[in-house]
Amino acid sequence: MSCLRKAVVATFLAHVLRFACGQTLVVENSTVAANESTVAPAVASVDAKESNSTADLFEGETLQLTDAVIANLTDLGLSNVTLFSFQNESSLAETIAKRAIPGVCKTYPDDPFWPFQSTWGLFNILLGGALIETVPYASSCYDSFGDHNASRCDFITNNWINASIYHTEDPTSINAVLFQGSTCMPPIFVPGKSRCTVGGYPAYAVAARNVAQIQLAVNFARNLNLRLVIKNTGHDFSAKSVGMGALSIWTHNLKQIQFFRNYQQGYYRGPAFKLGTGVQAFEAYEAARENGVTIVGGEGRTVGVMGGYLLGGGHSPLSSLYGMGADQVLSMEVVTADGRFVTASETSHPDLFWALRGGGGSTFGVVTSVVIKAYPKIRVTTLTYVLATGPTVSAEQFWAALRAFFDGFITYTDAGNYEYFRISKLGEGQFYSDMGPWFAPGMSKVQLQTLVAPLFARFKALGVEVNPVYTEHDDFYDAWYASFPVEPWGSNAIRQASRLFPKSNWQDAAKLNATFDAIKSVVEEGGYIVAFNIAAAPKTGYPDNAVNPAWRNTVMHAIMATLWNATNSEDDMKAASDKLTFDWMQRWRDVSPGAGSYMSEADYIEPNSTQAFFGSKYEKLYRLKQLYDPFGVFYAHTAVGSEDWKMSEMILGNLPSQNSKLCRI
Repeated sequence: MSCLRKAVVATFLAHVLRFACGQTLVVENSTVAANESTVAPAVASVDAKESNSTADLFEGETLQLTDAVIANLTDLGLSNVTLFSFQNESSLAETIAKRAIPGVCKTYPDDPFWPFQSTWGLFNILLGGALIETVPYASSCYDSFGDHNASRCDFITNNWINASIYHTEDPTSINAVLFQGSTCMPPIFVPGKSRCTVGGYPAYAVAARNVAQIQLAVNFARNLNLRLVIKNTGHDFSAKSVGMGALSIWTHNLKQIQFFRNYQQGYYRGPAFKLGTGVQAFEAYEAARENGVTIVGGEGRTVGVMGGYLLGGGHSPLSSLYGMGADQVLSMEVVTADGRFVTASETSHPDLFWALRGGGGSTFGVVTSVVIKAYPKIRVTTLTYVLATGPTVSAEQFWAALRAFFDGFITYTDAGNYEYFRISKLGEGQFYSDMGPWFAPGMSKVQLQTLVAPLFARFKALGVEVNPVYTEHDDFYDAWYASFPVEPWGSNAIRQASRLFPKSNWQDAAKLNATFDAIKSVVEEGGYIVAFNIAAAPKTGYPDNAVNPAWRNTVMHAIMATLWNATNSEDDMKAASDKLTFDWMQRWRDVSPGAGSYMSEADYIEPNSTQAFFGSKYEKLYRLKQLYDPFGVFYAHTAVGSEDWKMSEMILGNLPSQNSKLCRI
């Protein structure tokens, strides 16, 4: 350890070691123990109209941590109250927390200045009992936590992959378990494991139901240099919602919804919703249907559409018509890294508002609610069909038919359509692609049939017959619900990557040939493809925000996946993982130079990720990150500013493990 680093740590230790004592406060000149009977939750009620947005604050947003609350606790002589105080440049704790010395890590349980159990207890009292010590979701499959239960384990095992709805109800469970370390999964997925550990899951989670709880968590993490993570539902491909030894803010319970028939803010006049960040797609769409309107969100049923989905941009079955999820935002309420609660809009903290709309989650603050535009009720026609090799369709015919479909991508998105399709290899010379679905908002069955007639005529000319199934729906909700089942979840035997292929590749025959060949070659070698014919530059325009510029030029977002068996050797797993990043994905990058990738569904170790995920917006985003979070309170893998940090250990040699320490570079 360097002399400078030793000095910093020694000073910090001197400041925090006094926290070893029991927690007390002074009542009528007598020192008493701080407990639930002597200390009330640290919260004050403020006027709902204190928001700088047109929309009043939700009830949970009126419950805030204020300077007056901190002052009162200070006057009472409450032990360690400075740990929960707002950012103060002149305080010793803040000066130390501001350090950016290479090699200095976040505070972890094996560090001498990790909070004592009594300090965690005080934190829980101030939170009003919202602190949860992590017990992994699959702990009932083991004896490690004293809660072994065979029937509970069977339920979790049977619903681990196919029922994300249960995972999203758990405070720490996530989708990208490989990067968590796979430390507590049902035994069928981790052969040979005999115990369950917390691993890369956070040590504690705050089940936030009001703003004060979020402010307390942010202040506590900042003042003690704890790693802080934010979990809404945990869908992100890059495990942004976990971290060993972290304190997590779980926003899933922020579920309030309010509809405005005639909302006015700035340039906007029309229907709008204010939604808590815990609202999931199925809840948001149900609310829109009940009020006779349509909103932009993702296809995944259990995704938290006001959380990381929207903050990362958010693509939608309606993007070709209305743009990205982030394009719909009129204002946000957010707790920033200094612990303050602010409104972000075009007129209130406009630079923060710009960054939050597409600049990524877990980066600039903890959003508690969002006001978004709503659109009139819209009918939707869907189309499904299967294209596959077989007795009457050779591999050559299959690929020729698929290429015929690719040829029309610009035409289809210009019509406002969105196609969700998969491509896979079934065996040698055997391939399968299902359209599930072709989504045509605003179109009748006849209109969609007219649009696709040239495509099916080309299929017929190639000798390929498919059985198209058209379904007309009166509104978006019915079409969405019928088309998109609950998404799969939680495999540690998969790696994924993605690319946003630009429209220009379709406007040049040679580039389109190269693009199609790059897709085809990956499938022929065993890659599994999920792709979207989608555009995000609607004819009506889109706002200036932090959404990746590559989205404005794309006509295809394609995800590739490589899979292995749980029983494969580590060498085989690494070979498959490396092939995805350095071979298959490089082919896609080579045919789309200067394009990008969707950060929420991307390669975990995407080379030059700042360009791929943010493009020309990155320089401004990084500058704003330093302005709003100079201490690095918020960190997420591949997020803005993440290049200033590194994980101390790797999985498969080159995948940063969230089950390790986060340290400054």
